[in-house]
Amino acid sequence: MVNFELYSPVRVFFGAGERKRIGQVVKTVTNAKTALVVSYAQHDFFKSVLDGVEKALNDNGIKTVTCYNVTANPMLSQINQGIKLCKENDVDVIIGVGGGSAMDTAKAISVGVYYDGDLWDCYFSKGGEQPKALPGKSVPTIMIPTLPATSSEMNNIAVATNDLTTEKSHIMGNILYPTASVIDPELTCTLPAYQTACGAIDAISHICEAYFNCEPDTPFQDRLQEGAVVTIMELLPKILKNPSDAGLRASMQWTSALCWNGWLHAGVAPRSPMHPIGHVLSARYGVTHGASLAIVMPSFFRYVVDRRLDRFAQFGRRVFGLEGADKEVAYKAIDLFEKFIKENGVQTRLSECNIPESEIAVIADDVRRINCDKDGYLPSNPPVNKEDIEKILRLAL
Repeated sequence: MVNFELYSPVRVFFGAGERKRIGQVVKTVTNAKTALVVSYAQHDFFKSVLDGVEKALNDNGIKTVTCYNVTANPMLSQINQGIKLCKENDVDVIIGVGGGSAMDTAKAISVGVYYDGDLWDCYFSKGGEQPKALPGKSVPTIMIPTLPATSSEMNNIAVATNDLTTEKSHIMGNILYPTASVIDPELTCTLPAYQTACGAIDAISHICEAYFNCEPDTPFQDRLQEGAVVTIMELLPKILKNPSDAGLRASMQWTSALCWNGWLHAGVAPRSPMHPIGHVLSARYGVTHGASLAIVMPSFFRYVVDRRLDRFAQFGRRVFGLEGADKEVAYKAIDLFEKFIKENGVQTRLSECNIPESEIAVIADDVRRINCDKDGYLPSNPPVNKEDIEKILRLAL
């Protein structure tokens, strides 16, 4: 286990119906008078949810300004629109309502209000270099997640795509932690099956990034991570069969919230090589984030398995209950993992997203340009370079 610093300041209000208390929550954790509500372009479901949020805020004397412009893969231009609204209306709290895209947009807006330059300066990008700047101040944020997936409601990371360069990267820092999160599982009961499954795969990917790309000798963390994966894999088919079961949805939402908030990864020094590849698939081709990871993970696993045979064998024994020699168990575990993804309706192949083999070099070059270090490697265990990435993508055809 390596040395670590764990900081987790988010106040959580969890349970069915908690969203109705958002006005009281804002008054409890801030002195705000004007709220910017950030979400997607309204359709029937979100219109009802957002109308309720606005009413609860107004009933508690909090003025609302709305920014309903977020797309599934949020854009820097959308963030800049929110920053402008905040400055024009003296906003003193920002509320993100939705999945990771809405919450990440809200976080980025919160720091952009106090940064006078191009906010993209604050994103990790440009060949893996540290960002040029990171503002030291942010507007308080409160999250109301509607999709269990990203842990954005409890972490200090926000992802976006630069419209001009098609780079997808992240901003990170302790000032991005939400002040509070209102986690209401009732909001997830009407999610379509595909979004539900993609969210679950995304949550699993956060565990797998750490589990297969970490420092050794972390037995307690191993068990926590394995337990999270098993829990999600058991819950997802039940939820797809009984989508309105709020109890199942609550278990999924809390498990997902913990998958990338730092608690399960303390001391393991996790690396995240699969996400940069998935980000390029989302930025270039509009692939849903969870689906992009569903495509990358099995092929990445097959490419590195022989160099981490003991790790994959442990995964196979503890997650799938397999028995046998390490190589047999490790290979079978990867096959079963991909089968689980497919059975729950998510793509695992580039061809299923109409991405041809001719695009592989372009994708790999984007990953190298945006996320590889100065020597051309993604941080992983073992490290992979552009040539490796191309081979991984070919395994995903």
